[in-house]
Amino acid sequence: MFMNMELKLFFLSFLMLMIMMLIGVAFLTLMERKLLGYIQIRKGPNKVSLLGFLQPFCDVIKLFSKEQVFPLVSNYLPYYISPIFSLFLVISSWMIMPYFTNICSFNLSILFFLCCLSMGVYSIMISGWASNSKYSLLGGLRSVAQTISYEVSMVMILLSFIFMIENYSFLEFYYFQKIIWMLFIMMPLSMIWLIISLAETNRTPFDFAEGESELVSGFNVEYGSGGFALIFMAEYLSILLMSMVFSLMFLGGNLFSLIYYFNLTLISFIFILIRGTLPRFRYDKLMSLTWKSFLPISLNYLLFFLGMKMFFYMILI
Repeated sequence: MFMNMELKLFFLSFLMLMIMMLIGVAFLTLMERKLLGYIQIRKGPNKVSLLGFLQPFCDVIKLFSKEQVFPLVSNYLPYYISPIFSLFLVISSWMIMPYFTNICSFNLSILFFLCCLSMGVYSIMISGWASNSKYSLLGGLRSVAQTISYEVSMVMILLSFIFMIENYSFLEFYYFQKIIWMLFIMMPLSMIWLIISLAETNRTPFDFAEGESELVSGFNVEYGSGGFALIFMAEYLSILLMSMVFSLMFLGGNLFSLIYYFNLTLISFIFILIRGTLPRFRYDKLMSLTWKSFLPISLNYLLFFLGMKMFFYMILI
């Protein structure tokens, strides 16, 4: 009986979280279009309802009511399933949000986060390949190479944190930041993490998967209507996820504080501001940035934190 109630509570809490995530995505897209509009000295969406607040919902209705078409020479089943799989992975990743009630929290949430992030590569690769289009395949290959390269540095930074907090749970970040935020202790790593987050979510200046000038929208070029909407939602959900993880790791991580949600919105705002400000990188510079700059720095920090922990253990012994 008790187990049954616990399961119901789990599904109810996750359903509420999912609804809030999707509403968050809707208003994130609105914020992006408004902000980009003001950056380019024009109005964003401002016709639908008051200040265009219902514009995202109109877009959703339009996209899902359009006819679902698919290329005749495409590999139909992988082509159809990969956007659903992509969205499912990102929604699953939100289970790492550290509830104090232990409804969704678990002790290995850092490892779960890494697994979900790594699996996201497959949905991009399958989308690019199954469309049977040279443009989508090129976009997919670029995106996969970029994501895998930046994941290496991301794992090294997370390992540094695992050595620091001696736990695999994101909940521990809250306890370790009661006195001082990790942002002040690990300033260089926080900046690297933010840049890696941009690369992982394929955002400007690392949007090679969607380089319109030479790739014609990249791996999702053959998708329209519902399939495109699912890919779009997965991308913006991952932006919110990376903003949430940044707030969790570097900016206090207290889910019951309004400052936490303000920080989350601020990081999402920075994502959009960077899109409106910076030009796209050159691809060889993108690769040299992670392999020649971020990887050595994150490895050095990893060795530094490992040495520091060993030093303190020796003193205590």
